[in-house]
Amino acid sequence: MALRKKKTGGEIVLIDALKDLCAEKEINPDALFDAIESALIFACKKSASADKKVVVDLDRDSGFFHVYELRDVVEEVTNPVKEISISDAKKIDPNYEIGDVVRHEVPPNNFGRIAAQAAKQFVMQKIREAERGVVYDEFTNKDNDIVTGTVTRIEDGNVIVDIGKTEAVLVPVEQIFTDKFQVGDRVRAYVAEVRKIGKGPQVYLSRTHPGFLRRLFESEVPEIQEGIITIKTVAREAGNRSKIAVVSNNPDVDPVGACLGEHGVRAQAIANELGDEKIDVVKWDEDPALFIANALSPSKVMKVAVNEYDKVSHVVVPNNQLSLAIGKEGQNARLAAKITGWKIDIKSKSQAKDDVYNEDLRVVQIAPDKPKKQKPNKQQNKQKFQPKPMLDENGNPIKPNKNKKNKNKNKNQNQNRPPVAAEPANLYANPFENNPFGDNPFGDNAFDDNPFDDAPTAAPVAEEKPAEEKPAENKPETVAAEPAKKPVENKPKPAPKYEQENPFGDNPFGDNPFDDNPFGDNSF
Repeated sequence: MALRKKKTGGEIVLIDALKDLCAEKEINPDALFDAIESALIFACKKSASADKKVVVDLDRDSGFFHVYELRDVVEEVTNPVKEISISDAKKIDPNYEIGDVVRHEVPPNNFGRIAAQAAKQFVMQKIREAERGVVYDEFTNKDNDIVTGTVTRIEDGNVIVDIGKTEAVLVPVEQIFTDKFQVGDRVRAYVAEVRKIGKGPQVYLSRTHPGFLRRLFESEVPEIQEGIITIKTVAREAGNRSKIAVVSNNPDVDPVGACLGEHGVRAQAIANELGDEKIDVVKWDEDPALFIANALSPSKVMKVAVNEYDKVSHVVVPNNQLSLAIGKEGQNARLAAKITGWKIDIKSKSQAKDDVYNEDLRVVQIAPDKPKKQKPNKQQNKQKFQPKPMLDENGNPIKPNKNKKNKNKNKNQNQNRPPVAAEPANLYANPFENNPFGDNPFGDNAFDDNPFDDAPTAAPVAEEKPAEEKPAENKPETVAAEPAKKPVENKPKPAPKYEQENPFGDNPFGDNPFDDNPFGDNSF
């Protein structure tokens, strides 16, 4: 018998269709052929008896198969379904003996409708189980990895995400408190667990797992993918703050700077994915004291005492750095303890000044205590930083200019003078009391006297004063007499223009041409 189906134009072998089905469902063909063999055995037992021993021979290349019924050769038959007598066996083949197994072929045409339907369901069930096995194997390999999917529905806070071949669940506990998803949103999450249940594999996602932060850095920083930088440990409080310890395998590469990126671009992209979560990238060190000091960043550490047997450390920080080292509600110290795996006791400098460390503790000085800067003494500075005198060409010191010193003295005298108390202003004083123009604040009226009445006189000529004669000195030389100066002639003052003869008479505008009215007294 063959797995064939006759159709117009030739024969189509169903074995090819089964191979296409295996490629589509990504199922192993051997699993599908095993399912068909089991289905044929199930159908044979369904049509006859369930106690029968049935074997199927299926050629997986040509598609031909044979169904055989097996019975044991015995001398006396007690169970005719499983046994056959020696006499009947020799009728089939004279070479049979007691203890042999007789194979009798059963034609599939004898299968009934119910047996065929049962075989079909059996094959479909095996195909579904094979699909679930493929999905389970795929996501088992993707365990502790990042997947991207689409939100299909939200049920009681559980976000159902379609990740391709199956659906994953993002429970509320594994969500960041700032996450607000809607149907159709794209989600990136971490595969936390894959369970195999009756309906198929169940994938559980997480966005709060520390591995999610690790995978994001591996995908964002190429130096981590190339193996130049290694992530040692990760500590995280999802949505608030995280710390990640990195180390460089190349001394020329700064691990912290490479993870942060230029101007913090790489770390900011990861923080945006995590809902603006603060990320501290610290440098890992083999010395636990140095590693603990780095883990408490951004706080500065002065001294670290470690007990490597009990993994207990005592940290001393400056007085103004104690609150920063502990963090908000102890968050910084808690994350530092998680990332290092040590118990950390933090004290300020003033609190730890009287502490005495045991011999079991190894004390490491991280940063020296810097004394406070004292205000400089002006007199000491003058003595210390006195400028060198300027020398001339001969090497003699040049004296400073006295005028400059006098100017400085005058300035100092003016500065040392006591301030003069200002007199209180009189609110009722007359503002025009000291008016240079008299009682009228606007002065005399320039138009009280007619400028045309009195003619302005010419400006008086200033008389030259005779030069004072100096008493002659008793000198042998004779002094020449000065020549006599000409007397100044008093010229008559010129008359003003408006007093000259007027061609129009007394009226500068002439006679009125309208004195005689040509229309009479009243024209109206």
